[in-house]
Amino acid sequence: MGETSAHALSPGETRRTARRYSSRAFRSAVSNERESNDVAIRADGIYKVFGRRPKEAAKRLADGADRNAVAGLGTAAVIDATFDVTVGEIFVVMGLSGSGKSTLIRMLNGLLEPTAGSVEVFGTEVAGVSEAALRDVRRKRVSMVFQHFALLPHRTVMDNAAYGLEVQGVPVAERRERAQRVLERVGLAGWEDKFPGQLSGGMQQRVGLARALAADTDILLMDEAFSALDPLIRREMQEQLVELQRELGKTIVFITHDLNEAMFLGDRIAVMRDGRIVQLGTPDDILTDPANDYVAQFVQDVDRARVLTAAGVMEPARSVVSATAGPRAALRTMRDLQTSAVFVVGNGRKLLGVVHDTDALKLVKRGHKDLMPIVRTDASTVTGEQHLVDLFEPSAESPLPVAVVDDAGRLLGAIPRVTLLAALGNVTSSAITSELAVVGPAPTVPVDVMTETLRETAVLSDEPDAAIEGTHA
Repeated sequence: MGETSAHALSPGETRRTARRYSSRAFRSAVSNERESNDVAIRADGIYKVFGRRPKEAAKRLADGADRNAVAGLGTAAVIDATFDVTVGEIFVVMGLSGSGKSTLIRMLNGLLEPTAGSVEVFGTEVAGVSEAALRDVRRKRVSMVFQHFALLPHRTVMDNAAYGLEVQGVPVAERRERAQRVLERVGLAGWEDKFPGQLSGGMQQRVGLARALAADTDILLMDEAFSALDPLIRREMQEQLVELQRELGKTIVFITHDLNEAMFLGDRIAVMRDGRIVQLGTPDDILTDPANDYVAQFVQDVDRARVLTAAGVMEPARSVVSATAGPRAALRTMRDLQTSAVFVVGNGRKLLGVVHDTDALKLVKRGHKDLMPIVRTDASTVTGEQHLVDLFEPSAESPLPVAVVDDAGRLLGAIPRVTLLAALGNVTSSAITSELAVVGPAPTVPVDVMTETLRETAVLSDEPDAAIEGTHA
């Protein structure tokens, strides 16, 4: 897929609808066109070169020179980075040490000035503005959370959390009240009077996060914010960040060298190498369609079960009948698809349950035309945003494909076990079978018995298909 246009996705709405109706197939359901006021950060062709003649080096890079070719003029840390960060999304920049990711994030709030190109925060240019204007952006628009916490050791947890508000000139009582609310939100109630040295690393990072949240800026820049934490604490902080973003709707730019972290947090991910963005897309894009060998090597060890979602791997559900179709239609469908069960849907394709071949056969023999008495409501279901790791248990418990439904219970697709295994093994469906969409339990009623029953009862049911049933192979 290569580099994805920043306007080709809908990140903010993606987290609110797609990812939590998320795949990272549902993202494409949101409009591709973004209005300018939906863009929190816009980077347009930015370069950062450190050295003796940075402007000349940037010009030569823009003309196509290699990074090594301009080494005598300066060190190119960021080369022609262009992207938008949409309001409400978590935008992750990922790369190895020296890829330019930390330099990039520091240009977003003016800590570093681009050698060339422009950075806008809510339409306001950051580079080249006065110090007063830049301070105003940092106080009101952008907060930053650092890897090593950057706490003031002589100040209490409360005072550290309230520091940004103090800089803004917020009165003492108000800033303490706001800081208290945020400390409770991040799980630090009761620790307000402690000093940073009395806290664990995870708790110190919570203080840093609380300080950024208390300032109530629109954007959070997080530079390797969880990298110094132990794995268990790190995962806990990642989950808490997702919950906070869901509640508060902040725009977050998150820097990491850990692909699993990027996949877990990001609505979109920009992968950097040698100062350039080599791929920009959703986690699914990057995992399933890496732009080059470098990205492919990055993703080869990713836990696909925790990244891919039901919506991203589901097959069309063809073993389906309408509740009004009757037992004969259900039995005929099972015979034709050679399966022992079908999904039953009502108005608007709402999933009502499952019908099995033995039950349908009995009703057909009795001449009954109502399907509902034999509909079983114990079908295994998942929503589109659930990750594949959540499908293992329902797949093991039910011989039927797992049904994928939306929030209203409408049937969207199905995931047979073979599809689940193919997704985990990074094997295309066509490489396994051309009938993945209908793979299900084998019929418990022989096909010739179903055919004979349908033929014998066709006249009694007033259906003009006796000849057809009689000639079914």
